[in-house]
Amino acid sequence: MKIRRVLATAVAIAVTTPAVMLSVTPAFADTEPAAQPQAKPTVKELEKAAAEAQKAYDEAVAAEKVARKVVDEALSDSAPLAVAAKAARKAAEDAATAKTTADQAVTDAKAALDALPAEPTPEEKAAAEKTLAEAETAATAAATAKTTADAEARTAVDLADDARVAAVRVYGKAQAAVEETLAAKTAADAALARAKEEENQGGGECLDEPGLTTVVTGFPSKVTAGTATTFSVRVTNGTDKDMEKVLTYASVHATDKSGAKDIAKYLKLKWSSVSSPKWKTVDGDLYIDTIGALKRGEHGDIKLRLDVDAKAPAGQGLTFIAGDYFNKDGCGLTPDAAVNKFDIKAAAGKPTPKPDPKPTKSAAAGSGVTPQGSGSSVPVNTTNGSLAATGSSDATAQIALAGGAAVVLGAGAMFLVRRRRTGADV
Repeated sequence: MKIRRVLATAVAIAVTTPAVMLSVTPAFADTEPAAQPQAKPTVKELEKAAAEAQKAYDEAVAAEKVARKVVDEALSDSAPLAVAAKAARKAAEDAATAKTTADQAVTDAKAALDALPAEPTPEEKAAAEKTLAEAETAATAAATAKTTADAEARTAVDLADDARVAAVRVYGKAQAAVEETLAAKTAADAALARAKEEENQGGGECLDEPGLTTVVTGFPSKVTAGTATTFSVRVTNGTDKDMEKVLTYASVHATDKSGAKDIAKYLKLKWSSVSSPKWKTVDGDLYIDTIGALKRGEHGDIKLRLDVDAKAPAGQGLTFIAGDYFNKDGCGLTPDAAVNKFDIKAAAGKPTPKPDPKPTKSAAAGSGVTPQGSGSSVPVNTTNGSLAATGSSDATAQIALAGGAAVVLGAGAMFLVRRRRTGADV
């Protein structure tokens, strides 16, 4: 029962990352993955794609370190351009002081000329006029020097600022490249792990069962740290056959606002039903075994609760919920799994108490928890490869496994191949 978990992890990485793209060598690049059906890649091809993704990530990390060093140097007071700008500003300040002094000398010379006696001697008048003329010449030169120094200071400061801005921009791109290549590497690793697991499993394949549907209601587009949100899940057997054992898969994934840091540890999914009313944490296998058997036309309902730790930072996340059935003669998967994308808001104060509503009985077969709430999920169709998600963003993306390349685009994901061997880990 591990295939869904691997695929859901890949979906979570892609949906919660703002913009992701891994491009391997041209020989493996697929420019139009949705145009034509693609042959299922071999494990060897996926290993090569994963290796290239790892290499791209390692190179991005190295480039980010270099860019960080450049930023630190550019922002340092000892940077050559910063030193030059400081010297230019000091020269401009000195020029301004010299101009002020020269202007004051002109004022003093004029005052001295005006203070001469009514009948000054020719020598006294000539000396005062000479002093004034020299002061005016010096003041003119000081004004010119100040103008030149101010222009040079502005140029030097602009050069230093431009260098800082350029360094920061390069560093920002380097950080984005690390985030993108990490998400792409994770997707490629997930695809490889899924292929290896599928290769090692025995028995027959579980096929998509269009008549087995999963619907989520009451799920919000936003949650706040320190709160708990209750919503409902209904799995319906719309086929013409009875199902002996129906399980519900439920997982939650989240990253911070940057999309680079996994914050899923702050989120927990719990479940409850009429037959098992006490809230239980969804275990590591991510499967809920409470619906049991469903005859044709019947449905089973359970209630889920998303608990968000008060320490959770702001970010975004998603839940991935689907139904599977297992009969003695075969098994099937929900082709339209429910994906709910949501924003996480950091706690503003003390966390609110967690709700603990008691599930109500349903007239339908199964565990009988009646769905409640006005929200609803949008299914992800893994048969034709499209994915839609509710929440604050309508961005979509694809995980394409073609020609040995794993390509993650935008903020969503696509499952091209999803099969499980009969009885594996049931």
